Amino acid sequence: MSSQDVAQDPGETWNLLARDGPETEPDFCPSADDLIVYLALKAIHTPLPPRLRWLSELSPALRRELDRTFGTNRRACEAVNELLLELHQPEAIALYCQRSSIGKKLPTALYVHSSAIGKLPPLLRVYERLARNALDPIPPLTLIKINSDRPVISYLFYPDFDTDPHPALAASIQVRVPTGQVNSSNYAESENPPILHRKETFVAPDYPNYEIFARLTRSEEALGLLGRNSAESTRLYRTIGTRRGWLELLAKRGLEIRDHAVVHRSQTETVADGTPPPRIERHKAAIARKTLSRPVRRALEMELFRENTTFFDYGCGYGGDIRHIKERGYQSAGWDPYYSPDTPKIASEIVNLGYIINVIECQVERREALIKAWELTGRLLIVAAQILIDDSDRGIMAYSDGIITSRNTFQKYYQQEELKTYIDQVLNVDSIPVDLGIYFVFRDGAEAENFRASRFRSRISSPRICLSVKRFEDYQELLQPLMAFVGDRGRLPVGDELPEAPEIEAELGSLRRAFKVVLQATDRDEWERVADRRRQDLLVYLALSHFGKRPRLSQFSEPVKNDIKGLFGTYKRACTLADVMLFSAGNPEIIAECCYTSPVGQRRKKSLWVHVSALDKLDPLLRVYEGCANRTIGRLEGATIVQFHIKSPKITYLFYPDFDADPHPALGTRMAIDLRDLHVSYRSYEGNNPPILHRKEAFVTPDYPQYQKFANLTAQEENWGLLDDPAAIQTRRDWLKCLEEHCAEIRGHRVYWRSDADPYRVKLIRSARRARRKSSRSDPNLTEAETGEVMSTRE
Repeated sequence: MSSQDVAQDPGETWNLLARDGPETEPDFCPSADDLIVYLALKAIHTPLPPRLRWLSELSPALRRELDRTFGTNRRACEAVNELLLELHQPEAIALYCQRSSIGKKLPTALYVHSSAIGKLPPLLRVYERLARNALDPIPPLTLIKINSDRPVISYLFYPDFDTDPHPALAASIQVRVPTGQVNSSNYAESENPPILHRKETFVAPDYPNYEIFARLTRSEEALGLLGRNSAESTRLYRTIGTRRGWLELLAKRGLEIRDHAVVHRSQTETVADGTPPPRIERHKAAIARKTLSRPVRRALEMELFRENTTFFDYGCGYGGDIRHIKERGYQSAGWDPYYSPDTPKIASEIVNLGYIINVIECQVERREALIKAWELTGRLLIVAAQILIDDSDRGIMAYSDGIITSRNTFQKYYQQEELKTYIDQVLNVDSIPVDLGIYFVFRDGAEAENFRASRFRSRISSPRICLSVKRFEDYQELLQPLMAFVGDRGRLPVGDELPEAPEIEAELGSLRRAFKVVLQATDRDEWERVADRRRQDLLVYLALSHFGKRPRLSQFSEPVKNDIKGLFGTYKRACTLADVMLFSAGNPEIIAECCYTSPVGQRRKKSLWVHVSALDKLDPLLRVYEGCANRTIGRLEGATIVQFHIKSPKITYLFYPDFDADPHPALGTRMAIDLRDLHVSYRSYEGNNPPILHRKEAFVTPDYPQYQKFANLTAQEENWGLLDDPAAIQTRRDWLKCLEEHCAEIRGHRVYWRSDADPYRVKLIRSARRARRKSSRSDPNLTEAETGEVMSTRE
């Protein structure tokens, strides 16, 4: 057979092949699989002899995609021939069903959600498309069952697939693929219809409700509802595969499924069934820590432990934090009702109530614990609790306002804003969020405001010496402390703020005259930029303080008072400017313009993505916008990227744990905050196919330590054509597929040819790359996206 002939069986057993019309061209930038499926279906409708003369009828854009993907038409035809030959081989269908990375695989069938059909191997996509030709009209469908032991495809309709944890089958349509014979079954009126379990197995990992489905399955597995091994699962499915059998098992266990969660039935029901109320073993929630707990570590990192600070751990468990703090030279003690009940509760400067209120099932005791810890606090109370971010705990049941774990411990999972409200209402304070599930409560209001203000201080480098001036060189060592102070505060010191002031004044008359000597050897504009950055820092803080009770000037420390006077003249003027800034930040059009024109971060169509290291280099309005979320809710620990949404008032914090080390880091966690009601939504990206990042240098600023390494990798990937289709490389699996198609691999932050690459394939890829570069230089009508040489920084 010629390489430009398409294999086709003209026999009548496949007479349904011609029932559908010609295929429409796929969207621009299709994957190699999309192209093969399109060409195969088009070839099926081509009259015999089936020579692919119609390739010349394709649009220029699609022909370029064929050249880029296959190198030559001959290679494309060979791929299509191979698929169409396998289409008539039942063993090939069965083999691809078992090899599919998408869908639920059983010994004789593959079940796939309709949303995931496009992710199947090309052979199965064509096979299913031919079966669908027999349906006229196409009915509502949820799952596609591809039988591997017979040429039949079933279309199953579950109308409540997304909302019902275990949806019931309403209708089934079976199509015999060679002949197009159709049979149907209706279960809508059945009192005991078949139901689904493990819904996440039918969909792709990027399905909107994938994690919700998966969490339910993990809980059911941990409780033994789905069987503890394959043999037990097989036996169970004979009964739980129908609605009646499933409900009977749940009733026997005293459980219910509510909103995709396994819950224990109310105490009244359990008593009626003879089941005793659950016994909570709080002490089992204690963790033997080898390092400091996150809340206490954060307090240390923020330099809240001073010389001779005393520390008390209320609910210390095994005493890990006590030991680690004591090793750092601080007086440390703690109390625990189970592990250390005889230790006296002593007042201390810093008291830690870390992950205690979330393990107390009694709401009265929970409140008492918070109040007693506050009574012991001299300066700072640290409150931490579990946040509802990932319900991946195995074996959970609802009880009171929380859950009982499989270890008989209680967990109250708070929403982030719920935890702040609870602390503030019980203690009548304004707690400060410092991290996910961690709040600081200061005894002194002035110290609280100074702490808040310090969190908005940006990093600034002192101006460099750029001229050789003898008078400056004579006093350079003497002037260094003055330069450091002005470089930090943006103003001259007053009073006794600078210990070296008397010596400087004795030599040069006054600090103002001394600084004039500094200006002779440095750039005056750089010093003004330092002062301007400090003005911006204060304005951002004052603007955000409007949400609470803005402090009086007397509540600030002396250095901050002097900052306000030196940079603004009066506190009233500073507050007026801050209010103007806050008002502007509430204008969506102004924020959108700031995002679109920002020189910092990666601009996309609907958002601006900025690395956390670059936040203080943003326009002050964007800093206020982000601060609206950060000041009220807190920021996800280890947050890497901050996403500013343009079309909606929302801030999202994205956590990429290996941002620096991984050339294409995977997204670990996302926390989105709606600024209208401060509602927080979370998502944890588990599994082996998370979203990944490309073009890392776009998120940081040029002074980032690894900026150039990131930029060099991007330039190399552009040259290889790896970034031509952004939509096709958003997840790790798709990126690895792209690398495989280009015979490439990433080592470190460089692209290399795969050692096992087919030499002929490498030759084709190199030829296609040269042709593309030549075409991009000669065809002025091609867009940058079509040439692959440049990708817009917007979505």
